[in-house]
Amino acid sequence: MANGTVRIVGHHLPGAECVGHRNVQVGVQRRREVVDRVRGDVEEAVFTVPIEVVDRADGSRDYRGPFAQGRPGDRFVYLSWGEVADDGTFVMFRRAKLRLPLIPASIADALAGGATVQAELDLTDSYGGPLCASIPPALITWTVARC
Repeated sequence: MANGTVRIVGHHLPGAECVGHRNVQVGVQRRREVVDRVRGDVEEAVFTVPIEVVDRADGSRDYRGPFAQGRPGDRFVYLSWGEVADDGTFVMFRRAKLRLPLIPASIADALAGGATVQAELDLTDSYGGPLCASIPPALITWTVARC
């Protein structure tokens, strides 16, 4: 077991008003709560989450921690989109899944060794709305973060 960090850097957000919603924000989901929210019109959204990497008996890896969602062997981190009502209530309307088992092997090795790894991606889909559903690996650039 080792603890690493995943830094998610989102560019090209869809705006604070999009797809019929106003005061749009995006955050990272910790268990059931959406935290570290930022407005949908910021230049860049950065989320930093601790991830515990566990080597399983069958040779595969699992990812754990308060931000790791899903079943063993198929964990992911949610980026959750919502509208903030006048009373401050966050009402989620979309989520994007950053699937941890799809991290390239050399980057996953660094994460398992305790490094901070970075995932860079655009957060607007091809229709101009918030990126949602399972994010294809081709849309994410993974690197080992340099201090």
